[in-house]
Amino acid sequence: MAITVEAVYEKGVLRPTQPLPFKEYERVRLTIEASNDVQPARESGTRGYGLIHWTGPLADLDYLIDDVANDPLEGP
Repeated sequence: MAITVEAVYEKGVLRPTQPLPFKEYERVRLTIEASNDVQPARESGTRGYGLIHWTGPLADLDYLIDDVANDPLEGP
């Protein structure tokens, strides 16, 4: 199921502006798009800017970020 919901980012948490049709603790996958008045990151390597110090190629960073096998929440 795919839905589009507006949310407000407040104190480190995304707060939906309307109720969501999910059960408590149900896992969901988010794709976040900034509003028109906010400029999104232009390079993929800037998505997590400031979270880790990365000096390698952006392609390697993208692999680490995007590959499901590297996500501890998606693994066994």
